[in-house]
Amino acid sequence: MRCPLCGAQVPELGRHIREVHGEEAFKRAVVEAKERGLSDAEVGRLFGLNLRQLEEIITEAYGVNLSFKPRRKPRSLEPKDFKEEGGTVWSFKARGSWATHSGAYRGNWSPYIPRNVILKYSKEGELVLDPFVGGGTTAVEAKLLRRRCLALDVNPAAVRLTLENLNFETPWETYEPEVKVGDARDLREVPSSSVDLICTHPPYAGIVKYSSGLPGDLSGLSVEEYLSEMEKVAREFWRVLKPGRVAALLVGDTRRNKRVVPIGFEVLNRFLKAGFSLKELVIKRQHNCRTTGFWYKRSLKYNFLLLAHEYLLIFEKDRTGLPELPEGEEGFRELRAKAPSLERVETTSVWVFPKEEALSLSLANLEARFGPVRAYSSGGPVKPKPSETLFLSADKRLTKGFLKAVKEVVRSVPFKILALHLRDFRLGRRLVPSAKLAWDALRGEPVRLKEIVVVHEEGPEP
Repeated sequence: MRCPLCGAQVPELGRHIREVHGEEAFKRAVVEAKERGLSDAEVGRLFGLNLRQLEEIITEAYGVNLSFKPRRKPRSLEPKDFKEEGGTVWSFKARGSWATHSGAYRGNWSPYIPRNVILKYSKEGELVLDPFVGGGTTAVEAKLLRRRCLALDVNPAAVRLTLENLNFETPWETYEPEVKVGDARDLREVPSSSVDLICTHPPYAGIVKYSSGLPGDLSGLSVEEYLSEMEKVAREFWRVLKPGRVAALLVGDTRRNKRVVPIGFEVLNRFLKAGFSLKELVIKRQHNCRTTGFWYKRSLKYNFLLLAHEYLLIFEKDRTGLPELPEGEEGFRELRAKAPSLERVETTSVWVFPKEEALSLSLANLEARFGPVRAYSSGGPVKPKPSETLFLSADKRLTKGFLKAVKEVVRSVPFKILALHLRDFRLGRRLVPSAKLAWDALRGEPVRLKEIVVVHEEGPEP
């Protein structure tokens, strides 16, 4: 391999540049390789870097975490064959590349998400706020959809990137977004009850770092620190949002020591505490989880699922919070579900099954993972017997009785794996997040969270 700096033939380019030309020369060479269009994997092999090390060098050089140099000239201003989402599972296999949208800003969300949110929950001329604007995805969509927009980010480099991405003309009259440095935890310049819609994708704790140690950047915090700061964000969102209007934010979970850390549920709790009601809980499928190769094999070997979903939490501003759940029957009746044979064991956290076979295929996958399953549902007085794997189903609606019975099972019935089968449901206008409530109920009990699986029941479109 030939060194681009001195022309020497060397066996390991990265080590040679560091030892002969110094660390700064090494970093410049890495950035130049990325700017020539080499992929992350190619740069990693060339210079002996893992992805985290590469991200740190790129973020230090640019001020933001970019995976490639974004193009600026729009090919088209609207998505082709766009159809507004009507269900609670959103899946976009193509992330979207109209206008100036691209995946260059690591971890940014698909423009299909803010487009759907803006169309559903705002009107032309109304004010959309995104205080974690990043590369400007929400601001671009607000401009295209004729909404006013206030776009903020704590990172000045992200603000500059957003302004670059907004530098295009439309053949129709629109509003140019206001873009500036700002902190989502302190929106003092935004008047109370002045915003029509909040549409944002905050960073997740420690998953993707968006700056090189910039003060106020939530992406570099521990989970506990992150959640504490998100409480401040929730209070500010409540203050600036108009009564009866909506705040939508995309959040995701992470994994530590092969166990899920439910950041999504914890953020949900902080917003409910701030006074919001949960209007919708949308599951956003991710399509970058490999079902073959390295991570697929590790998933089976170490028995964990590849996280393939995020939560789009849609809150409404009112002062009532979650309603009390109705009382229900306590106890369980045994389910007799004959599962079809499996062609393949599921390896991600989103399981998509035909509606009529969803329960039986879920049981079959649990059995393939953990051995024989003993299943019960909340319809009668049968008390669960000891089992390696217990499957407890709340049928159509979570009740206080079910949660009480689950806690009794946890304390008194021997098991190795406990799987809870729950459905979200509505009481009036409010959505009741059953899985989140079950997680809350089991805090302090002698169990640890291993997985959160989203089971999507496919059927004819309404």
